[in-house]
Amino acid sequence: MNRQIRILVVEDEEPIRTGLIDVFVFHGYEIDSAATGPLGLEKALTGKFDLILLDIMLPGMDGYEICDRIRAVDRNQPIIMLTAKTSDEEIIHGLKLGADDYVPKPFSIQQLVLRVEAVLRRSRVGQEQARTLSIGDLEIDTENLSGRKGDDEVAFTKREIEVLCYLAQNSERPVSREELLSKVWGYARGLDIETRTVDIHIAKLRRKIEVDIKQPAKLITVRGAGYRLVTER
Repeated sequence: MNRQIRILVVEDEEPIRTGLIDVFVFHGYEIDSAATGPLGLEKALTGKFDLILLDIMLPGMDGYEICDRIRAVDRNQPIIMLTAKTSDEEIIHGLKLGADDYVPKPFSIQQLVLRVEAVLRRSRVGQEQARTLSIGDLEIDTENLSGRKGDDEVAFTKREIEVLCYLAQNSERPVSREELLSKVWGYARGLDIETRTVDIHIAKLRRKIEVDIKQPAKLITVRGAGYRLVTER
């Protein structure tokens, strides 16, 4: 008998929290919840959850700190942030801390369920990737999520490594945004997913691997086709 998938919902607004619990119980998931930041962190660290839905604005401790503290002990825990903050800077901050995806409020329940299913699918399937990845003079240890460029160490999130590895595996051609959403994020092809997470991850990666982010030479945009990773020196 298959184990029931467990989701932790950390959300302080009771109508939203109750609604999410009802929706995911209906879809066959086992749900636990928390209405405050400290309780959410405690449950996240002591329970075994397949995914955490994490609001950012919480009493006692915000979602950013919770995500950061989860990542300090578990780099692979799937996390989706729920946020009313939709500026690039705020979204980048959450993704930089290691969130797998973000869903802006107000959100479509159908979209949220699709996003949850995609993240769960990716966490189960995983992705074959080399232990090391070389991009110019940057050497990356994909298992330890870190790279070295000369004497400088560069830290990456698990999702950033997955993006780089997929682009490296297909470095002879540009990879479209839709393909990245499908192969890295696990979304079914053809779905109308409202997310800028690919663009934000590309921008984050350029800050880490490029000498000049205004004139990228390693992670380039091919107009009308997508992104291509140039791995040679």
